[in-house]
Amino acid sequence: MSDSAPQAKNAPQADGARQHDAVPQSAAAPSPFPPIADYAFLSDCHTGALVAPDGAIDWLCVPRFDAPSVFGTLLDRQAGAFRFAPFGINVPTARVYEPGTNTLLTTWNTPTGWVIVRDALTIGPRRGEDLVTPHTRPPTDEDADHLLVRVAMCLEGEVEMELTCEPVFDYGRVPAQWSVSEDGRQADASGAEVTIRLQTDMSVGVEGDWVRARHVLKKGEQIYCALSWAEEFAAPQNIDEANAHLAQTSHYWRAWLGRARLPDHRWREPIQRSALAIKGLTYMPTGATVAALTTSLPETPGGERNWDYRYTWLRDSTFTLQALHYLNLDWEAEEFMQFIADLEPNGDGALQIMYGIDGRRDLTESTREDLSGYAGARPVRIGNGAFDQRQNDVFGAALDSILLHTRRSERLPRRLWPIVQAQAKCATAVWREPDQGIWEARGEPKHYVSSKLMCWVAMDRAAKLATMRGDSEHHAEWQATSEEIRADILEHGVDGRGVLRQHYETDALDASNLLAAIFGFLPGSDERLHASVLAIADELTEEGFVLRYRTEETDDGLSGKEGSFLICSFWLVSALAVVGEEQRARDLMERLLRVASPLGLYAEEFDTSTGRHLGNFPQAFSHLALIEAAARIILAERLAEIS
Repeated sequence: MSDSAPQAKNAPQADGARQHDAVPQSAAAPSPFPPIADYAFLSDCHTGALVAPDGAIDWLCVPRFDAPSVFGTLLDRQAGAFRFAPFGINVPTARVYEPGTNTLLTTWNTPTGWVIVRDALTIGPRRGEDLVTPHTRPPTDEDADHLLVRVAMCLEGEVEMELTCEPVFDYGRVPAQWSVSEDGRQADASGAEVTIRLQTDMSVGVEGDWVRARHVLKKGEQIYCALSWAEEFAAPQNIDEANAHLAQTSHYWRAWLGRARLPDHRWREPIQRSALAIKGLTYMPTGATVAALTTSLPETPGGERNWDYRYTWLRDSTFTLQALHYLNLDWEAEEFMQFIADLEPNGDGALQIMYGIDGRRDLTESTREDLSGYAGARPVRIGNGAFDQRQNDVFGAALDSILLHTRRSERLPRRLWPIVQAQAKCATAVWREPDQGIWEARGEPKHYVSSKLMCWVAMDRAAKLATMRGDSEHHAEWQATSEEIRADILEHGVDGRGVLRQHYETDALDASNLLAAIFGFLPGSDERLHASVLAIADELTEEGFVLRYRTEETDDGLSGKEGSFLICSFWLVSALAVVGEEQRARDLMERLLRVASPLGLYAEEFDTSTGRHLGNFPQAFSHLALIEAAARIILAERLAEIS
């Protein structure tokens, strides 16, 4: 997913500033915005937060992932933040996740002492019906508290702690109106029809649009603050209750991870962190998974390739199911499958390429010209204009997901068969037509090879599902169509040297053709597949990392260069393993693991010239592809051990 909105002009430049194209901006340019990969990710599976290294919550939307932000400093340094950290110290000594959780531990050293801060969006025992974000799936025993809890404990000496909370509602548009309790320990902030409550054992005071508190913490002492947006504002009233919320949250994550099948392998930790990231990007009330936590983090530094990823893409579905089933997380797989079954198709029966996390179809896009954008990257987009694009790969993603899930559960639910029929019918009708391709290009529709490949996947999987259902008539019809598509691709989609091309009118390369290996379009021993994989590895890479395509060779309707796509690099790992290049696959996998963020997370892209991450963060697709790539190599290693 990318390039996913109607084309917009560059935002107006400041007086005297030169155009973006005139002076390309580096991802490492001096900036008040922290590097994207330096953020920590918190989640309660309803919403998520990003914590900057200086201890500030720079991004939080309540009550759910796609709601307007209350802290939006990520996109504008005046759009609200919530900091709880030592006064006058901005650089921590260490930041790690509490093992097996999405709870952040930040250790600070000041001239007078040491302090550790624990941060979490908390999850605990379910307390009845959730009226804040109602469930459409059967709820589990634990659910979000709709709370952000932060606890500081002094380890040595004494430390002056500072709390500053400045929510600015509706993506930085509406300043907070504060009311403070008589004892100064509780403060409510309201704006844009939203109210949040700050509870703490510090004494707070209002200064303009924010509240502030300072307290000297001595060795062994603890203080806390908590932010609530639940209707009943069930915030902890003391330090013991705050610690109890954190303990329950740690228990939840570890118990959930305990159900996963994690390999006893040197890559166990990155697989585990990826699983926690994917679960953290799951919207518990419906089972949907957001593509990323954020909107408008740029793919090109200072540029216009900025999109809202807080939605569910159908093409993610098959990779989501693969990862969940590989990890034995069958409950989450079932929830996600039921979300897909609930989706409303278009008038012709085709599923859209993307939906809201509540299943809504209309994701109309707007821009926020009042926001500066991350490090000047504009426009800032809310919504995603690609929701009504026609992309022919969607049928294959949906049907591969259903086949994966059906094989795992050994049954095809009655409510899924009409989806199979509808998507097979749509793929049959459109596979000969050009489209915008998997990358949602802005140029004229083309006969993209990967789109036709995914139509082949749709018909191949539909035929297999028909066999499982005992429907020989549909099996024969759909199998014949899949063979027709395969023949067309091999006739028109292969260049003179036997390499799969981007589309029928060019010999340019496209990383999406790595899916031919991943989805079994050709056997690993096929010379055309081997040549295609090696051509991408050797010719469509920068410093070994894979580009989606060469922007100078592709009419995507946008200006500027983009970084290497991490998912494409992980796809290359998988494809190299498929064609028997295990050592190259292993070498690339090790390189990819080394460029993870300090906390083991990945954005969408990696800028090889600066070593910086680009694009929305954390990116589910990158982590899904990591798990799939690791699984293929681990399987190959295990098979080699017993052969």
